Amino acid sequence: MDPVNEISQVTSDSARLRKLARMTETQKARRRGRTDWTGEPAAIYCRISHVNDDDQTGVDRQERICRDIAERLGVTVSHDMIYVDNNRSAWQRNRKRTGWDELLEAARSGRVRHILTYHPDRLMRQPRDLEELLQIADDHNITLHGEANQRDLADPDDRFFLRIEVAHACRSSDDTSRRLKDALIERAQDGKPHTGKRRYGYDKSGTAIIEAEAKIVREIFLRYLNGDSTTALAVDLNRRQERTALGLEWNTYNVETILRSRHVAGIRVFRGEEIGQGDWPAIIDRGMWDEAQERMSYRAAASRGRFVPKHPYILRGLVICKGCGNRMGGSGGKTCATASAATTPSAATARRAGHHSNSSSPTPRSSSSKSWTCRATKARPRCRQRIRLPSRPTAKNFPNSATCGTSGS
Repeated sequence: MDPVNEISQVTSDSARLRKLARMTETQKARRRGRTDWTGEPAAIYCRISHVNDDDQTGVDRQERICRDIAERLGVTVSHDMIYVDNNRSAWQRNRKRTGWDELLEAARSGRVRHILTYHPDRLMRQPRDLEELLQIADDHNITLHGEANQRDLADPDDRFFLRIEVAHACRSSDDTSRRLKDALIERAQDGKPHTGKRRYGYDKSGTAIIEAEAKIVREIFLRYLNGDSTTALAVDLNRRQERTALGLEWNTYNVETILRSRHVAGIRVFRGEEIGQGDWPAIIDRGMWDEAQERMSYRAAASRGRFVPKHPYILRGLVICKGCGNRMGGSGGKTCATASAATTPSAATARRAGHHSNSSSPTPRSSSSKSWTCRATKARPRCRQRIRLPSRPTAKNFPNSATCGTSGS
């Protein structure tokens, strides 16, 4: 085909598509006026990807715009139909969005007729999220309203345009992710620290030392190398009312995090590998850090196997109390006489059953068989149920499932 004719054909096709889009919008406007939506239920969805300190300014502005749209359309938005995902990415596949999930559930149940959002990319930046919403729209007539346009999710043309918008948003996020990764690689090659949560001993930038916290870091390393345990260090720091970088109390995990931190030794790490020395000041020298790592490995190897369970329970962590839902813990050896007495009929019970009883009845003795006892938690009181298991379980006398208050023998 001649190049001139080819260009002419492309221009004609584009004009035809634009004309088709205008005709579709006109037909929809005639078919569905504003009065058709008066009083219909609607939901508002607001989202912003990155904010500082959970600032709600972005989503609050989106909600005000969506409320103006609802008032203009005449739809009804109840107080429980406002879904917000603040500081949540719609592009990351492994990021959970509570507001989005609740909105989809409301749409599945038929409680939503209209979805109001600032822009479709606030709702979705992944094609699979759009297809999930379109699948719900196949069963429920749902219209998506934005600040500048509206999309009927049951209309093939609107579905086509919406797929293009979401694909474009996904491509934009892919480009942003690529640029950020390139910037991280450059920062790592230049020896600059990785940004994120504030590290103990440094400010938010990770380059300036906070001397009061650096003093605690040096104390942790020195005392640990002198023989103190991480538990003893945590207890002493809490007694002195020292707090972590997040303002929390110290525990064994926090102390071990300080001891394993390469940042306090000025070591630059990228994707789990050391790539050289960082350009920030170190709190401790590399030799002391290496010695602490060797000491931690030695202590871990020495303590390995020290706390071996005395009794091997084949159902450890699997037996659940049906009375209260708590896990049941095994107890080997002798059990208390009270628990044994609970399974022994009293004299009055024996008389009612037609059995003879006298005062010389033997006192219930403690049993040597193993048992499972319902464990208590602070939230739930102990239901004190016990499952008695035989000393040598077999297929005949061992129950397939454990239930509180029933005997396993």
